[in-house]
Amino acid sequence: MDMEMQQFKSEFFKALAHPLRIRILEILAEGAKSVNEIQQLAESEGSTVSQQLTVLRSKNIVTGSKEGNRVIYSLRDPMIIELLDVAKKIFNNQLSETITILDRLNYTDKAE
Repeated sequence: MDMEMQQFKSEFFKALAHPLRIRILEILAEGAKSVNEIQQLAESEGSTVSQQLTVLRSKNIVTGSKEGNRVIYSLRDPMIIELLDVAKKIFNNQLSETITILDRLNYTDKAE
């Protein structure tokens, strides 16, 4: 069971390992959108957005439902929003630590 969970986590994080996929998730965190809406908000080409949505859909991270001639995408699990928030906090923590180290180095250089 542990190995199955590790495999799931590995595949899940691989699916997230692309800047445009992360941007798409951020866009969908605001609500369901069509491919055209996602394309405009992500400022990316339609085919590229469609390719990345296919990856996210294949890993059950997003779902698509047909409305007329449009496909509307949404997050499959709202906890994705929390995951993105945690990733942002981790980034901010690391950035803060780096700034603190640089400030100390700068202070040491001035003191010498």
